[in-house]
Amino acid sequence: MSLDRRAFIKGAIATSAVAILPVKWVFAGNMPLGMASLDISSLTWSKAEDLPDYFTVLNTKPLNAYPAEHMLDKAVTPGDVAFIRWNGQMPDFKAMDLKTWTFKVDGESVKTPKTYTLDELKQRFKHHTRRLVLECGGNSRVNFFPGTKGNQWNNAAVYCSEWTGVLVRDVLYDCGIKEDAVYTGHHGIDKHLSGHGEAISRGVPIDAALSDDALIAWSMNGEDIPYMHGYPLRIVFGGRPASVSQKCAVGISVRNKLHDGHKMAAPAYQVPKYPVAPGEKVDNKDFEIIEQMIVKSLITFPESGTEMKLGKKTVLRGHAWAGLREVIKVEVSYDYGTRWHVVELEKPKNATAWQQWQTELDLPEQGYYEIWARATDSEGDTQPVVQPQWNPKGYMFNGCHRIAVRVV
Repeated sequence: MSLDRRAFIKGAIATSAVAILPVKWVFAGNMPLGMASLDISSLTWSKAEDLPDYFTVLNTKPLNAYPAEHMLDKAVTPGDVAFIRWNGQMPDFKAMDLKTWTFKVDGESVKTPKTYTLDELKQRFKHHTRRLVLECGGNSRVNFFPGTKGNQWNNAAVYCSEWTGVLVRDVLYDCGIKEDAVYTGHHGIDKHLSGHGEAISRGVPIDAALSDDALIAWSMNGEDIPYMHGYPLRIVFGGRPASVSQKCAVGISVRNKLHDGHKMAAPAYQVPKYPVAPGEKVDNKDFEIIEQMIVKSLITFPESGTEMKLGKKTVLRGHAWAGLREVIKVEVSYDYGTRWHVVELEKPKNATAWQQWQTELDLPEQGYYEIWARATDSEGDTQPVVQPQWNPKGYMFNGCHRIAVRVV
């Protein structure tokens, strides 16, 4: 779709959104001529038909969709371009009553089980705002060879938005944690596609739940969390597989054992304990849980397929992230990895936020080029050029991101 048509549609959506606002549009007459109103319709998208056509819908039951990679260009990802990943039925959002919404802390290893209303969470605990990377464990799965089963995500099943809420640890400490606590279990309101049981209930090691990068959030980018991203309350962990960031959250269990919720058992969100050959079968007992994501980078500008003018410098930029680590270097190549060029790299806004990088390109002659990017983390791990260790479920692909451009 052309940018002009997209802009027209976005304007139309914005106008439509304003038209259905339940209250009078105050000061509408003061809006400068030609300025479009902010599009808030994405806050209440609740089905595949609501999504703009810049999303690729992988399936509708459950709903999974991703945007084009270049649409993730902003440092803080807007909710209307973040990838969408559900594991079961979509909840009936309009039937939710925030006045009666509760969040329960229980489990074998909590001293005093407690239940909080949304207002109690907001009033009793200190608020925190953090940029946190949420990346699907299967991000970039489409790049594995041989291919693996599962949603064929491109490289855009990742985003970094700004979340506001309370620290998970503040709430857990309010209830008290027994010394035998080892893991958490997260619970949401969404049901399995069969209508029976939870759609997903994963968890993290107790130390992760007590870190600075774990929130019980009610706001994404300063607004209510969009329906598609877990309204009205989401448990959010930066740097870990996004499957542990429970949407429509209603509670946390503090466990004295590895959590046994749905999609905790192998091979879901797990990789082999040892290197295997591409295509090799692995027994379930030989898998281990993915506890954190790994170093990776993305080129978000220019868009792949762009034409550049010979002799005119062009900005190249993107993001890099490394799970719980920091990225210390990003390099790019335009000659298939023969030479690598170090680019400018910003520090993260906070731990587990992605980092912005950029440089200027002055490609030497007319013709076709591939531009590659690779990042190195604080432990010295660098993205592989081709593909990482193959695994049966196609998790954690972090090969170099590539775009194609032509110089004319």
